[in-house]
Amino acid sequence: MTRMRAVDAAVLILEKEGSTQAFGLPGAAINPFYSAIRAHGGIKHVLARHVEAASHMAEGYTRARAGNIGVCIGTSGPAGTDMITGLYSASADSIPILCITGQAPVAKLHKEDFQAVDISSIAKPVAKWAVTVMEAAQVPGTFQKAFQVMREGRPGPVLIDLPLDVQLAEIDFDIDTYEPLPVSRPAATRAQAEKVLQLLADAEHPLIVAGGGIINADASDLLVSFAEITGIPVVPTLMGWGAIADDHPLSAGMVGLQTSHRYGNATMLASDVVLGIGNRWANRHTGGLDVYRGARKFIHVDIEPTQIGRVFAPDYGVVSDARAALEVFVEVAREWAADGRLPDRTAWAAECRERRTTLQRKTHFDAVPIKPQRVYEEMNRAFGPDVRYVSTIGLSQIQAAQMLHVYRPRHWINAGQAGPLGWTVPATLGVAVADPDSTVVALSGDYDFQFLIEELAVGAQFNIPYIHVVVNNSYLGLIRQAQRNFDMDYCVQLSFENINSPEVNGYGVDHVKVVEGLGCKALRVSEPDGILPALEQAKKLMVEHQVPIVVEVILERVTNVSMGVEIDNVVEFEDLAISPEDAPTALALLD
Repeated sequence: MTRMRAVDAAVLILEKEGSTQAFGLPGAAINPFYSAIRAHGGIKHVLARHVEAASHMAEGYTRARAGNIGVCIGTSGPAGTDMITGLYSASADSIPILCITGQAPVAKLHKEDFQAVDISSIAKPVAKWAVTVMEAAQVPGTFQKAFQVMREGRPGPVLIDLPLDVQLAEIDFDIDTYEPLPVSRPAATRAQAEKVLQLLADAEHPLIVAGGGIINADASDLLVSFAEITGIPVVPTLMGWGAIADDHPLSAGMVGLQTSHRYGNATMLASDVVLGIGNRWANRHTGGLDVYRGARKFIHVDIEPTQIGRVFAPDYGVVSDARAALEVFVEVAREWAADGRLPDRTAWAAECRERRTTLQRKTHFDAVPIKPQRVYEEMNRAFGPDVRYVSTIGLSQIQAAQMLHVYRPRHWINAGQAGPLGWTVPATLGVAVADPDSTVVALSGDYDFQFLIEELAVGAQFNIPYIHVVVNNSYLGLIRQAQRNFDMDYCVQLSFENINSPEVNGYGVDHVKVVEGLGCKALRVSEPDGILPALEQAKKLMVEHQVPIVVEVILERVTNVSMGVEIDNVVEFEDLAISPEDAPTALALLD
């Protein structure tokens, strides 16, 4: 048996489990762990500027590729509390990340030692598991269990807190015979699959709602096969966007109050049986349940038993991993198709496609200041089907979901339930680290961009290129729009006269100077015809300099974005498209 420090065993386990990319900040209480990373050499490390940002980087890294688990490392005290937002974001969206913190020695934990905080207790509500390891001999088993916990059932984050003396203590450990713990996932039975197929077969207008669980289970290929065999149209949720390509004939648009399409909501309202797979029935998707449910029947498939019935009771529930469910659904559907037992859905699918050709929003505006719809139109022109988009929250994200196109799973990466401001920059860096060969494009409003903006220096230091489109109206736009209900415009304006940059014309922060000061490149656009040339130039600059490239688009100050409180009552504030020229990059041309 090999004698080694507990931290050496921990690092070797990370390598054996396949987690070979870490993001974090060293500190006195975690330096032994960093010494093990340095000694063994199998883990790459990106030095963040803020520990919250490191946790978001780890999440972006996980979400970019199936099987990835990003690692976030920090010292004791505030490093752990800084990770809480990252743990919450990952937990809310079922994303496994491993957060590792240093801690005061075990004997000092009750003595109010410097930066000694009970981080495992703080983290428990937002982590799948959080633990302070009190005995060095438990370190290997704790890390082994952590990977099993992160992967099993509904995925989620884990925090491991390592006291300084526990890290340094020597233990006996043999990495050569180490094996990951088995991971069990519930699987739908054939009887359940036949029940689901029969409920769908009895419907006149069935619909599939594809949630983020399909992405997490790497089951998009099976989803598309199932839809094609049965002929049933598919509505992706925001977290499931990309599970079926936007240009697929059975892609029926998104449903919801904000990140939705007019044709998607209309199709949901016309449906009679809905099969949800790996989705949460989130309130921004459903709106009021009386309208959303109507007289429809619902089938819900989810890996977490307590998720079924959490929002409303379905007519039939199946506890299953999305991939395992779709495997048996496809098997049964193929047999039924061969036996002629599946109804012909051609007319229903054509009806859904027809809505797409007639219910488009206008994107082509020539106004100055620029209207935001034009930005997404030009992004559709500039970036092909391989682009990976990253965003978090705000009017910028809502309109992006209404107007951009996504063609592949994991090519729309979005902080869905938590939606923390500042998430976009670090998460995009994590995505770009995970997939350096892709064109990665972030999208932020000006306020999201200003949170954690210092992380752009990480992209410059470590040569992590990506394009960041910042739509700047110098406003907290989503909050301003919500304040209309209170007849106020209060504490949401970011505009001021910048004494150092009169050229920003009262829009406040000079993002170009800040970005350049952090070692990156930036372009500013003030007229609509300049958007596409700037995006094309950004692609060239990204390749040339291998750093983040920011394209700031100066928008009109006030834009009210399409949204509502019910899926049958989304308010449209702008003219709708009535000709192909009104929405030239829409996937379905209007008649």
